[in-house]
Formats: sequence, C-alpha cells, structure tokens
Amino acid sequence: MCGIIGVVARTPVNQLLYDGLMVLQHRGQDAAGIVTAQGKSFHMHKGGGMVRDVFRTRNMRLLLGNMGIAHCRYPTAGSAESSAEAQPFYVNSPFGIVLSHNGNLTNTERLQQELFRQDLRHVNTNSDSEVLLNVLAHELQECATNHRLDLPTIFAAVSGVHRRCRGAYACVAMIAGYGLLAFRDPYGIRPLVVGRNLTEDGVEYLVASESVALDTLGFQLLRDVMPGEAIFIDEDGNFYSKQCAAETFRNPCIFEYVYLARPDSVIDGISVYEARLNMGQSLADKIRRTLPMLDIDVVIPIPDSSRPAALELANRMGLPYREGFVKNRYIGRTFIMPGQAIRNKSVRQKLNTTNIEFRGRNVLLVDDSIVRGTTSREIVTMAREAGARKVYFASAAPPVRFPNVYGIDMPTRQELIATGRSDEEIAREIGADALIYQDLEALKEDVRKVNPAIACFETSCFDGNYITGDVTPEYLERLEAERRFGAQQGREETGTQLDLNLVTTD
Repeated sequence: MCGIIGVVARTPVNQLLYDGLMVLQHRGQDAAGIVTAQGKSFHMHKGGGMVRDVFRTRNMRLLLGNMGIAHCRYPTAGSAESSAEAQPFYVNSPFGIVLSHNGNLTNTERLQQELFRQDLRHVNTNSDSEVLLNVLAHELQECATNHRLDLPTIFAAVSGVHRRCRGAYACVAMIAGYGLLAFRDPYGIRPLVVGRNLTEDGVEYLVASESVALDTLGFQLLRDVMPGEAIFIDEDGNFYSKQCAAETFRNPCIFEYVYLARPDSVIDGISVYEARLNMGQSLADKIRRTLPMLDIDVVIPIPDSSRPAALELANRMGLPYREGFVKNRYIGRTFIMPGQAIRNKSVRQKLNTTNIEFRGRNVLLVDDSIVRGTTSREIVTMAREAGARKVYFASAAPPVRFPNVYGIDMPTRQELIATGRSDEEIAREIGADALIYQDLEALKEDVRKVNPAIACFETSCFDGNYITGDVTPEYLERLEAERRFGAQQGREETGTQLDLNLVTTD
C-alpha cells in the first residue's frame, strides 16, 4: 500500500505534489519523495518518514518545473527498509526515467536474474519497484528507433512490461524531455485514477492512487485508469491512452474498500463510503440471523475506518451509536507500523476511552477488520477497564487467513490471528464475549452493489485465491522465510535524504 501522484500542469507543481502526498499520507508513512521535471532535468528530494518531516522549504524551492511525480511509501516486508529504497527511483539510460510504484511484483527474483544476465542492467536495491523501472527502461530501449521515442514506442514498451511482470502494479513515471506515463497491471488490483483541471493557460492533468487527491487539489475526476491501460501526457499537455495488455481482468483489491482507502474516495466507480455503509447493513443482518440472543446496549466504532459501517449497523438494528474511543490524530495507523513491538506500544497512545459510554453496558465494538489481533486485544481490554459489562466484537470484513502478496503488509500466516483458529478461538484470543465476522460473499455484494459493472474482486487474504495464477505454496514459504530473516536482522538504517539535480540528454 503506497500513494502515487503524477502531474502535468501549467505552473510549478512542487506545492501540488506536496499537498497531494499529504492527502495520501494514510497510504504510507515510511518514506516520501518528489521528482519534478524542468526540460530534460529532473529535480529530486526524498527520504524516510512522514511527508511533513521529509520536505522543508529549502527542499521545495529546488523542485522546479511544471511536471512531476510523487510517492509515499510503507514497506511491504513489514519492517523498516533502507532509506535508499524511498521512491521515486531513477535510471539515466536510455532516456532518463523516474518511476513510482504502488503494489508488489510476484516474479521479482526471476526479473532480477533476467535484468542482470540478459538485459545487462544493474539494480541497486532489493525493491521490486526498482526492478519494474529497469524492465520499463529496457523495453523502451528495445522498442526505440535511433534512440528516439514516439507514442507507439512508449505504448509498445508498456506492453513489454505487461508481458514480463506479474503481480500488482499501478505506476507513474516521467521520461525526460517527453512527458508523464501512467499504467496499471492487467488485473487492475491497485487503484489509479486520472483527472483534469481547465485553466486559462490550458488543460492540466493529474494521476493519483485515490480520487480524494483530485478533489482536494481542484481537479475533476475523469475516470479510472483501466487494467492494462497506459496513459501518456506530453509536456504540452496532450493526452493519449492505449490498452497495452493482450488480456485484461478487472479485479480491484477489496481490502481498499474495507480499510486502505479514505472514505471520501471513489475507486473503480465505487464510493468507499457507500460500500462501508453497505457493510454495516449486511453485518447487522448477520448478527440478527446468527446471534439474536446478544443483549447489546450500544454500538461503538473503532476509529476511523469502521465508522460508516458501525453507524449503519446501529441504525439497522435500532441501537444507540456512540463514540467511545477518542483518537490521537498524531499517531500513525497501527496496521502499517513497521514491527510488532512498535505496534503493541502504539495502540494505547493512539486511542483513549470515554468511560461513560462503557460503564455498566454490553457494548458491541465494530472494526473494519481483524488482521493480527494485536489492536483488537488491546481495545477489548480497554473497554473492560472502562467498565463494560460485556464486550462483543464485530468485523466488517471476513477472517484474514492468508498472506497478501499484492502490496499489503500481512504476508505471513503466523502473524494472522485467524489462521488455524475458529471464530470462538479468536474471540478467546482477543478476550471478547462474542465475535462476529462478515461473510465474504456478503462483502463482495456490499461493494459490487455500488457499481454492478465490477463483477470480481481480488480477495486472496480472505480466500487464498491468488488471481495472477503464479503464487505457489513454495513462493509463500520463501516469502515468509525472508520476512522472518528480515525481522531477525532488525535493520535500523536511518540513511540520509537526497537532493539531486539529474540532467539527461538525448
């Protein structure tokens, strides 16, 4: 889960990109970076930490130009990575290219070998995003004639990327002296939208992970970038698009609607807020159907993602809705905190109880999902300490039983509380008197109802069905072994932030 932005404007874009990253901060808190283009020169600043900590006025002044891309990142390996892996990444051959990527490639190891042995390209980090950049650079080099680029060449190169890369990827890139390129994997797993702004000087375009970035920056949402599609916007603001994949499927990640995306975003024509309201309705129906004996006095959400679902659940069941937890806005989202020890420590710093809403009551706590169970266990304990008589727990998502390999930080089965446990066992683990999970088919219908044109979703963390068809048990075992090794190493590289002026020539 990362946030990406690309802009072609009529005025300097440094402030636009910064403001866009602030809006997408929820998608990654580990690192941030901006690259702008001024003619054939790139200006880059990136580093570890939150957006507000990475950029200072002196950095922003150096980010010159009317075109740029930006990225906010969290590490999918689950622990803090080297600051050298902050994005965007840059290569100077064959044309000078910078790229930002949201997602995760599932054939990174094979691509690394191909790049080294066949393509004769060197990769400096362990990041699959740098691998993807080098694959794109090689395909551009192979397709270009006389070291010159045109639209057919650029789109042919993206077709080459689709043939070689597997997994989830939504990307924005800039080619020095040419323009902005954006493309999405043939399954459309990770989100990418495009919008425009009409000014007196001409049309401006913005590509971003979520529509909320367009809204806040004054751009009108045009549409989603389609699976397998590439969009190219040249330096003059001319817009071109082409389907570059031989076969496409529209399978957006359903976890975007459950948790990852902001509620005010629209992704693949689906309002995240409306989908979450639907989740609350179907969850209420399941409680009535399967646990009618529960004596619930009040419904309390776990802020913030679960609020729409909890509110609709309470309305449907005719129960009082109350805010029982107060959130500290200055603590990061615990789900994407790098490391279990930090996650344990941060829960009580993040939330505090309003005791009057718990004292002497049977409370139904509603959360968007239960992944590791760490936060849920702490919250149930806090509710009891605040005086709750009984604590019931409801999840707007089904049990998370399988690793996600498409860019969400839950890659090992050992970390998932639902793996190998029944609902009753999970309830005991988190200390709840009863536990209610959403059904997967009901969740799909909750989201599909908002846009019936979306027939299928990527739901691997719930059902173990990996839609790209290349994720084997051996792959999962290797991924988990690498994660355990990384945790043992406990890398704590602080690194340094980078200010670069990269000049490229034909």
